Amino acid sequence: ATTALVKLQVASKPDVLPPYSAELLRKEINLFTEWFLEKHLHMELSELEKKLLERTFDLIIAKNLSEAKVYVHRDYMPRNLMPEPVDNPGVLDFQDAVYGPISYDIASLCRDAFISWEEHQIIDWTIRYWDKARKAGLPVPADFGAFWKDVEWMGLQRHLKVLGIFCRLSYRDGKDKYIGDLPRFINYVFKTAARYDSLKPLANLMDKIQNKEKQVGYTF
Repeated sequence: ATTALVKLQVASKPDVLPPYSAELLRKEINLFTEWFLEKHLHMELSELEKKLLERTFDLIIAKNLSEAKVYVHRDYMPRNLMPEPVDNPGVLDFQDAVYGPISYDIASLCRDAFISWEEHQIIDWTIRYWDKARKAGLPVPADFGAFWKDVEWMGLQRHLKVLGIFCRLSYRDGKDKYIGDLPRFINYVFKTAARYDSLKPLANLMDKIQNKEKQVGYTF
C-alpha cells in the first residue's frame, strides 16, 4: 500500500485536480461542531470554548496548508485497496481526489476508520513510507520528526471531519452502524491533541466529552 501511494504521488502535477483549499479543509472540520458536538452530543459550548475551538481549527488548517502538495486520494484505506496480480493493490473510490498535503493519505491509511493498530506499528509503517518517499524524490521533510508532526496534524483534521461525517450518516441518512466507530476517532483526536501544548483546548474538550459519555455507560 505504501509503495502504491508513492507511485501515485510521484505522478502528481498541479492544476489537474481541485486544490485541497483552506475553504474545503474548514468546511470539513466544521462537520465536527455541527454534527458531532451539536447533533450527536447536544453540547452547547461556552463563548470561550467556541473561540478556543475556532482558534485550534485555524492552527490545524494552517499547519495542513504549510505542507508540500501532491495528489491526495482522500480515502486511502484498506477497504479501498484491492489485491491484484499486477499493479498491486488496485485503488478504488478516488472520485474525491484533490491536490493537497502530502501527509494526508499515509495518515488516512495508518489511522484507519474501521481497524485499530498499535502506535508502534503505525509509526513503523509511516517511517517505511517516508523512506520510500524520500528515495523517490517526493517533497517530504528531511527529518522524520517533522514529517510525523505533519502526519499527526493532518490526521487530526481528518479525524474531526470523520466524527462529523459518521454522525451525519446516522442522523441524516439513517446509517446507524457508523456510530459504533466513533470511539476510535475520539481516541485518535484526544491522543494527538494531548501531545501538543497548542492543542490543549481541544484535548480538554475531548476529555470533557469522554467523561460525560462514560457517566452514561459509553465505552471508549
